[in-house]
Amino acid sequence: MPRATGLRRFVTDPRARCWPAGRSLAGVAVPARRNTNQAVLVLAQTLGPREDALHRLARELVLGGPAALALAILAGYLLAAAALRPVEAMRRRAAAITASTPGMRLPVPPGRDEISKLAETLNDMLGRLEAAFEHERRFVADASHELRTPLALLRTELELALRRPRSHDELESALRSAAEDTERLTHLAEDLLLIARSDQGELPLRRVRVSAREVLEDVAARFEEAARARGRSVAVSSGTDAFVDADPARLEQALGNLVDNALVYGDGAVELFVVNGAGVELHVADEGPGFPLGFSARAFDRFSRADEARSPGGAGLGLAIVEVIARTHGGSATVANRDGRGADAWITLGNS
Repeated sequence: MPRATGLRRFVTDPRARCWPAGRSLAGVAVPARRNTNQAVLVLAQTLGPREDALHRLARELVLGGPAALALAILAGYLLAAAALRPVEAMRRRAAAITASTPGMRLPVPPGRDEISKLAETLNDMLGRLEAAFEHERRFVADASHELRTPLALLRTELELALRRPRSHDELESALRSAAEDTERLTHLAEDLLLIARSDQGELPLRRVRVSAREVLEDVAARFEEAARARGRSVAVSSGTDAFVDADPARLEQALGNLVDNALVYGDGAVELFVVNGAGVELHVADEGPGFPLGFSARAFDRFSRADEARSPGGAGLGLAIVEVIARTHGGSATVANRDGRGADAWITLGNS
C-alpha cells in the first residue's frame, strides 16, 4: 500500500497554468505504481479563501481593536463612576459635618450592599460621637458652674473682710468661711481628677483580700460623730460576711459617699450590711423618702442630683465616683427604693 508523504504547503510557480500564480497550496503526494512505471500522485487545494479570511480578520482587528478598547475603557469609567457616586455623596456630606452641625448624617444608598452598610455604620458612629461630645460639654459646663460658686463665695468673703477694719472675731469668722470654701474647692478638684483618671484608665488600685464587714465597720465609725450631730445613727447590722479582692481605701471612699448621701438627703438610721450571693453586695440604706421617680436611670451621671436645683449640698459627683470605683473593681453600683420606706444603694463585687 503506498504511503502518503504528508501534507505540504507550497506556492505555485508563476509559470504554472493549472493553478493561480503566487497562490499557496496545501497538498499531499502519494507514490503510485502502474504496471512497471512508478509515479507520484499529488493532490492539492488552494489556500486562498483561508488567507483572504485571515487578511480580513487582521484588518478588522487593526481597525476595530482600538475602537473596542476605547469603548471598554469608557464603559468601565461610567460603571465605576456610577458605583462610586454614593461614596462621593457621602464624602461631600462628611466634609460638611462639623461640631456646629449636630444631627447631620451621611446619605444611605437605597440598595442593601456594602456601601449602604458602611453608611449606616458611620451614621451610628456619628451618633455615638455626638453623645460623647454632648456628655463632655455638659461635664465642662457643670464643672465650671461648680467651681465658680465656691470661688465667688471665697472672693466675696475676702472682699468683705478687707472692706473696712474688722475685729479679731470677724476676721476669724471670715477666714473660717474662706477655709470651708477652699476645702470644698479642694474636694471638687480631687473628685474631678479621679473621674478624669478613670476615663483614661489610669485609676490605680492596691488590691488585697479584705473582709467586707470590716470595711463597712470602718466607714460607720468614720461617720458616727457626723450622724450623732444630726440626731441620727450609722451602724452595721448583724448578718453575713464575705471576703473580696479590693482596694480598701477606694472602697471606703465609695461607701463613704453613699453614707454621706444618706445623711444629707435621707432620714432616720443609716444601716450598712452585706449580702452574699452571686456577688458580694455592700449596702447602705436609710429610712428617708427614697429616690424620686426616674432618678435611678441617671443616678450615676456626673453632676446629677435628685433635685435638679443647684443646692449647696454638693457637686453631684458622689454617686458618679461610686460607680467609677465599682467599675474599676470589675463590679457595679446600683440604687433603688426599699420596699418599705427609704433608699438603698449598694456596690456589687466578685467573690474572693
